[in-house]
Amino acid sequence: MIDSHCHLNFHKFENDYDDVIKRAEDAGITAIINTGTQISSSLWAVDLAEKYDRLFAVIGIHPHHADKPEPNWLEQLEKIAKHPKVIGIGEIGMDYYSYQSNGIVDPTVQKEIFIRQLELAHKLKLPLQIHTRNDQARTETIGILKTHTHLLQNVPGMFHCMAGSKENLKAALDLGFYVGFDGNAMYEGLPPGEPVALPELIDYAPLDRIVVETDSPYLTPPPHKGTRNEPAYGIITARFLSGIKHVSFEELVEQTDKNVYTIFSRLHV
Repeated sequence: MIDSHCHLNFHKFENDYDDVIKRAEDAGITAIINTGTQISSSLWAVDLAEKYDRLFAVIGIHPHHADKPEPNWLEQLEKIAKHPKVIGIGEIGMDYYSYQSNGIVDPTVQKEIFIRQLELAHKLKLPLQIHTRNDQARTETIGILKTHTHLLQNVPGMFHCMAGSKENLKAALDLGFYVGFDGNAMYEGLPPGEPVALPELIDYAPLDRIVVETDSPYLTPPPHKGTRNEPAYGIITARFLSGIKHVSFEELVEQTDKNVYTIFSRLHV
């Protein structure tokens, strides 16, 4: 099974890459897509992809970092994107959630950085990994994508860690996007600030538009919640999804992996 979005390129993994990747392989993870959130983590994702055959990179500037890009960030991203194991642009989008380490970035700045990365992805013919959090930000993300459909690929990409309303989900699907779900789908109750429980969105989304992700080191599924998440735990999420979709685990994995290959045409394992 493919982990379609994680962050082994973050410091929480820097001391035990080999062990983490070995556990993932032993669990049945066949490929791992590491996603950047700024230039440094994007470069790190590429470094890991060079070292490990089954690792790939998606590169970009997260809206949380949109207020502090390097002066030549766009030129750097374009240069990095030419690496053969870079398979997409992300995680990019709009986010009005106030993080502990950073307040809400000016929406105007977020929008500018987002659109410039849409333009870059179009230029390079790469799919997108969209990050968006907070209902208003999600609405604006959809709005920006709708007004920039000329910049989208035939298969435009995926919404990472899908949440929000069914209307948001339908809008993403109508634009051609696939949607990723994580271990937090198994948490009790509604996600913080969200209107709909994640299992309802999973039930609503067609199986042929769903991908499995971990967002490691975050969103650890039960029974490991409270510890660092790892790609190996994506198997737990996949089993949960298979129950909601009323298919076998094997069928769930076969279809979601097919979906990942449909999104990321450069991915070859």
